[in-house]
Amino acid sequence: MNNMYFTEEHNLFRESLQDFLKKEVVPHIEEWEKKGSIDRFIWKKFGDMGFFGINYPEAYGGLNLDLFYTVILQEELQKINSGGFAAAIWAHVYLSMTHLNAEGNETIKQNYLAPSITGDKIGCLCITEPSGGSDVASMRTTAIKNDDDYYIINGSKTFITNGVYSDYLVVAAKTNPELGNKGMSIFVVDRDTPGITATKLDKLGWRASDTAEIAFDDVKVPVTNLLGEENQGFAYIMQHFSLERLVMGVNAHARAEYALEYALNYMSERSAFGNALDKYQALRHKFVDLFSDMEICKQFNYSVAYRLSKGEYVVKEASISKLKSTKMADEVIYECLQFLGGYGYMEDYPMARLLRDSRLGPIGGGTSEILREILAKMIIDKKEYKPAT
Repeated sequence: MNNMYFTEEHNLFRESLQDFLKKEVVPHIEEWEKKGSIDRFIWKKFGDMGFFGINYPEAYGGLNLDLFYTVILQEELQKINSGGFAAAIWAHVYLSMTHLNAEGNETIKQNYLAPSITGDKIGCLCITEPSGGSDVASMRTTAIKNDDDYYIINGSKTFITNGVYSDYLVVAAKTNPELGNKGMSIFVVDRDTPGITATKLDKLGWRASDTAEIAFDDVKVPVTNLLGEENQGFAYIMQHFSLERLVMGVNAHARAEYALEYALNYMSERSAFGNALDKYQALRHKFVDLFSDMEICKQFNYSVAYRLSKGEYVVKEASISKLKSTKMADEVIYECLQFLGGYGYMEDYPMARLLRDSRLGPIGGGTSEILREILAKMIIDKKEYKPAT
């Protein structure tokens, strides 16, 4: 393990997490993949182990540990071969809970963040809309204040991970639509609030997670459920995208590493024409190329995580992380499936699911095309993005 970033305490945490996942999660993965939902008990077990509170304040039940514990959590979740389960966990911890911690007032933190850390409440983040995916500024959902006590939310969201079974929703909406992205705000909304309906979506991969289209019809939300300041929502979203994109970059290098480890083990045991597959030069050299691509992305992602942990604003680097790592993972897994030949195409082996699950990488959290344009603005046009104040 790379001692530049990981201490002995990190390594012990990784071993503990591996044991936990092997004992508590892996035996249920096939069932959850088939039924498209995750049993509630596992959320509480994650909470009891402290895995949801890794980066959150001790005042709310968290452990207040450094970002490399998050890296370890993401890496190990990718190696149980259920992108859907991994997505459900990190969407709760690093999408919805991030906003609660950063923008929530004390009451919100006590009522939503603390039970999220213990696993008693599950959250989802509602940004993407049917009319515009990566174009957050074109959002049509509105939250109009009807008096001094309530906002009324109308609109719809789609592709929302944990969108069916979560207990609360972190919702972005325009409080002043005439101001465009400068009139956007964020709210925490209880699932049982009247006017909320969720429709489960059928997906190519991430089968274990529930992904939904959500409609808001005159949903009445107290003004006390506003996260941060009114009309600052766009800045909050942009600021937290760095963590989301880095997490997706780490996820990508981890699943590519898992695919390579599995493929190499298979190649060492599988013989053709009198030799193990890992003795044929064409396959050996191909494997080394793939491993090198993975290792380059992994080391870059670690360096970005280090800079983010020091408080640097790494929107450019995190965008590069997601852009390059997700592309790399798709290519590596495609070729690893080929190493397995016909068995790679069989559902009894991990590559088929891994290939499906990986394909969302270049789409979710900002498509590769959008990331290239963001990077072009920063690199070519010299545009500067600044953190929310």
